[in-house]
Amino acid sequence: MSNLKIFAMPFSKVYPLYILKAEKKGRTKEEVDTIICWLTGYNQQTLQQHINLNTDFESFFCQAPQIHPNVSKITGLICGYRVEEIENELMQKIRYLDKLIDELAKGKPMDKILRK
Repeated sequence: MSNLKIFAMPFSKVYPLYILKAEKKGRTKEEVDTIICWLTGYNQQTLQQHINLNTDFESFFCQAPQIHPNVSKITGLICGYRVEEIENELMQKIRYLDKLIDELAKGKPMDKILRK
């Protein structure tokens, strides 16, 4: 899938998949929301607004109040790429989120996922 297709994809289309992935492993929607809010600076209300408005990934991340300053601590492989080496800034943010959701589904404690 090209970057342009991913960037134009509604966040609301992928959001339920994040929740499903987490719930299959005994985690919760609330934990998924906590991760998304931690990464983007959104609160629960603004996150829900973007979901309801079918905001695309590009707008979702471009309008984020503040990407968390500890994102540089997110490292490792996701979809065959090292997240810390992804050159396209928007794609890197999307993959950061994918990586955090993967860590949640793998049972990692929230304190470690949120790089505390």
